[in-house]
Amino acid sequence: MRRAVVLAFAGLGVAVGAYSLGVAHDAPASSFAGRSTGGAFALLGGGLVLIACGLICSLRLAANRVGPLLAGAGVAWFLLEWNNPGVGSALAFTVGLCLYAACPPLVAHAVLVYPRGRLRTGVERIVLAAAYAGSVLVLGLLPAFFFDPVAEGCGQCPRNLLLVAGRERAKADLYRVGVYLATAWALALVVLVLARLVRANGRSRPVLVVGAAYLGLVAAMFAASRQRGFLWNGTLERRLWFVQAAALACVAAGVTWGWLAGRRARSAVARLVVDLAHTPPPGGLRDVLAAILGDRELVLAYPLADSGRLVDADGRAVELAASPARTSLVRDGRIVAVLAHARGLLDDEQLVDEVTAAARLALENERLQAEVRARLTDLRASRTRIVETSDSERRRIERNLHDGAQQRLVALSLRLRLLRSQLSPLAGAGARARLELTEAELDSAIAELRELAHGIFPAVLADGGLAVAVRALAEDAAVPIRIGPLPEGRFLPAVETAAYTVVAEAAQVATGPLRITALTRDGSLVVEVEMQADGRTLDRVALEDRLGALDGRLSIDQAQDGRVTIRAELPCGS
Repeated sequence: MRRAVVLAFAGLGVAVGAYSLGVAHDAPASSFAGRSTGGAFALLGGGLVLIACGLICSLRLAANRVGPLLAGAGVAWFLLEWNNPGVGSALAFTVGLCLYAACPPLVAHAVLVYPRGRLRTGVERIVLAAAYAGSVLVLGLLPAFFFDPVAEGCGQCPRNLLLVAGRERAKADLYRVGVYLATAWALALVVLVLARLVRANGRSRPVLVVGAAYLGLVAAMFAASRQRGFLWNGTLERRLWFVQAAALACVAAGVTWGWLAGRRARSAVARLVVDLAHTPPPGGLRDVLAAILGDRELVLAYPLADSGRLVDADGRAVELAASPARTSLVRDGRIVAVLAHARGLLDDEQLVDEVTAAARLALENERLQAEVRARLTDLRASRTRIVETSDSERRRIERNLHDGAQQRLVALSLRLRLLRSQLSPLAGAGARARLELTEAELDSAIAELRELAHGIFPAVLADGGLAVAVRALAEDAAVPIRIGPLPEGRFLPAVETAAYTVVAEAAQVATGPLRITALTRDGSLVVEVEMQADGRTLDRVALEDRLGALDGRLSIDQAQDGRVTIRAELPCGS
């Protein structure tokens, strides 16, 4: 049915064009085209090219208004010749009186809605409504109510079917107001098209440029006719009309170029289907889409169902606030992915739908992988926060014990010694013995408290770093410890604490000498402990949890002779 309508309209357009050319040939003095070959070429070329382009767009995009608007503008281009005494038909003459200025608003409307098929702002709607009202009402319909061809001396003019009362003055005033208004709304449309041009992409820029040029020519044509008070076909006006015909042909050429670019994009979508026949690796879909769409800076992000956050294929958070443009890929009413791309790259909604359909399986697969990776990242971050909070609390407890209870016990021990020294020689031996026993018990309590605080968190680790803390541990350990190469630099507190915990756990369960080495390799801190012990006595789960919170790895190898080798690798960024 749509093809039948398009074919019928094409036949109508050819018939209207041929009829308009005949009118121009029969009454050249009142026509813009006249009898010249150039005039005939401009008349037919400007109209038929627009009609053909509009009909092709109508076939390609049924729901898009660009095609019907261009086809209508092509027919309206011919109607300027019908406002002519030589038209020979009262109906055609009346139609020409009402619609001879309808082409510019239709072209402006088509240019402003290209390529998406809809207007974007209220200002565009208001200015277009003023243009339609000014061209059809003020310049066409209202003056036609008061134009009596016979009373105004036009004996060759056909009858005006809309004549209400012959009032030449009212008609002239309406024409004059209409010409001034036409100059204003044509210039306003030029400004709107140029404003759209600033934000447009490469595909729609040619249409906007030639559209702005055509509307500028229309404004110049009406401005040149303002002294006469109506649209006049003088020498300047005819030249402007010829250039307008060329501009309309360029508008059609620009739209055709965009259509061809769309076909190339659809061919690219076909290649996309082939490229996605095998599921690409994580992040590979973004590279495929960037190559297909021709945007190296393309960003592909996936929304998380629970929080709405955007993450990439690896589950990392993505910020799109500074992106030029954003397009949501929707499947079954649900946003499956978001593309940040160059402005105007995906203005064609049909292309977006085709890309979404072609990459559906790959998008769903990568979205699910991204969601899993994001959850793993959140879990790892949560474990890291728990470990850091635990270490921070242990530091606080150690500090409170050292600065609080331990200091008070030391002060009490000093007072007891002072009290014992102040006893008179007459004091009994029993009192001195009891004081000495109390001092010994107090010193033992202080030693136990110091050992407890050191076990909670060694202050030397925070003050001196891993190497100093390991050497201090070797001095107080119950088994001999041989220390190999140790890095003297500082690492993140969580990394130093985890590495020291591995060494301290090994020293606690060892039944024989230990050998401890540590070095940095490929951005990781590698700690190795060789000892004589039963590997089953190690709290392996606790160590793996602590290292896993930092993305580290733990391996424990036990030989038949009882030798145990513990190897811990921790990312340290150095």
